[in-house]
Amino acid sequence: MSNLKQLVECVPNFSEGRNPEVIKQITRAVESVEGVLLLNVDPGEATNRTVVTFVGEPEAVCEAAFRAVKTAGELIDMRRHHGAHPRIGATDVLPLIPVSGITLEECAALARKLAERIATELRIPCYSYEAAAFRPERKNLAVCRRGEYEGIAKRITDPQEQPDFGARPFDEDVARTGCTVVGARDFLIAVNYNLNTTSTRRANAIAFDVREKGRPVREGNPITGTPKRDADGNVIMQPGTLKGTKAIGWYIDEYGIAQVSMNITDINVAPLHKCFDEVCRCAQNRGIRVTGTEIVGLIPKRVLIEAGRYYLQKQNRSTGIPEQDVIQLAIKSMGLDDLRPFNPREKVIEYLLEDAAVGSGSAAAKRLVDMTVKGFAEETSRESPAPGGGTISAYMGALGAALGTMVANLSSHKAGWDDRCPEFSAWADKGQALMAELLHLVDEDTQAFNRIMAAFGLPKGSDEEKAARSQAIQDATLYATQVPLRTMKASFAAFDICRAMAEEGNPNSVSDAGVGALAARAAVLGAGLNVKINAASLRDCATADALVAEADDLIARANAAEQDILAIVESKI
Repeated sequence: MSNLKQLVECVPNFSEGRNPEVIKQITRAVESVEGVLLLNVDPGEATNRTVVTFVGEPEAVCEAAFRAVKTAGELIDMRRHHGAHPRIGATDVLPLIPVSGITLEECAALARKLAERIATELRIPCYSYEAAAFRPERKNLAVCRRGEYEGIAKRITDPQEQPDFGARPFDEDVARTGCTVVGARDFLIAVNYNLNTTSTRRANAIAFDVREKGRPVREGNPITGTPKRDADGNVIMQPGTLKGTKAIGWYIDEYGIAQVSMNITDINVAPLHKCFDEVCRCAQNRGIRVTGTEIVGLIPKRVLIEAGRYYLQKQNRSTGIPEQDVIQLAIKSMGLDDLRPFNPREKVIEYLLEDAAVGSGSAAAKRLVDMTVKGFAEETSRESPAPGGGTISAYMGALGAALGTMVANLSSHKAGWDDRCPEFSAWADKGQALMAELLHLVDEDTQAFNRIMAAFGLPKGSDEEKAARSQAIQDATLYATQVPLRTMKASFAAFDICRAMAEEGNPNSVSDAGVGALAARAAVLGAGLNVKINAASLRDCATADALVAEADDLIARANAAEQDILAIVESKI
């Protein structure tokens, strides 16, 4: 089971860049939704346009976007709008962008649903673009925005031009709000590659080598010759080596160096590390070195995780190491700290959300797993009933998985075993995933207990309140029974790693694999006790019996697995 939180970024563009009070009311609407983090507000006076960036889980982001569109539609009158940037409505364009735990296709479905809601409830006609487009040509934003605001009256009832949602004869409401273009697109990364040269021309040459568009094919001299054209008069281009990228070269006076400035428009086709290596290769071909990388704006965590894992694999090292170690390797490999210190807590969207939650003091942010070992033990020892046995069981399971993972990593790095590194790295990856799941369950078990306490605190003054309270208690109790069962299953999975490491891992660490098995068994049996005590309070006897039977089966198998692994360990000591 993955515990990767679904995160979506939204970057709406509003047709107001000169009135701070209007902009503030729009951003207040965004911030009124719990769980949404406002990342950036960028107003432009000449364009009379403001770009707002916020992020959160899908449902919260869509609600924040809806409220922002509603506010913009109430405050911005498009009949009086003038600016340098193309626009079609008070909320001009509204893209949803997958950050983590969610696909582009899922974001496209969300975008269509959001567009339909905007058209139905706010009576603002909507076009769907990019991945959410219903027609191939409408993937292009310019097609949806054709004729801009001034062309809406003619387009809105034309069967070929009308919006995807909310088409109707042009009226005063449409005249005031215009239309909105809602869609889904991939995350765009803005990145600059630092060069050990001051030559803009050479930086441009490298940019043309790599960017998807490439460079014009010329007659005679490849630099100054006349561009070749096809039968239709279009310039013939020699494509670059990196699809999904745009790039130019420039000189930065502040740093005294030239850079290749790149927009990566498809991080699935052109991940950051692949782009870095290719720019390095093309620069070297021209006698130039890339000294580092500058990330402009924010990035999803997976960009750095994928890069770190890529460079670990190139070094024939295990990828099953802690997340912060993977990210640190990515930073050093691509020189992200070349120009200034690179702090992932300030550049990675997921970390910004975590820190914002901690700063808000929300209960969800006060995680047990963020405590010191000493603090965790002291918190457990207090007179409060939580954290209790279920939480401790999950932590023991995490330690069991961690020990198995440690042996796998030691084995992958053992002298003379280089050819076996991929084998042990795969085990370490499994161990890291299990450890992450069990650390998540450390806090979830405590939250499950808190749900029961909250249900008991519900009012019971009337028959209806009593019935609602009783049902809430049963629902919370079922959840509190299912959570330790998940702990049992995850902890039991740690036996596979410990057994493999006892059999095949570094013999000098075989005792660690044995201790991992002991911890995993304790976790399974401890969580099993919590399944049984909570199941006893369930009125649904069939469900309770099924949960207890599953727990008993896992306990029996855990006892056998522990004995099997300990026998292997003893035979090798």
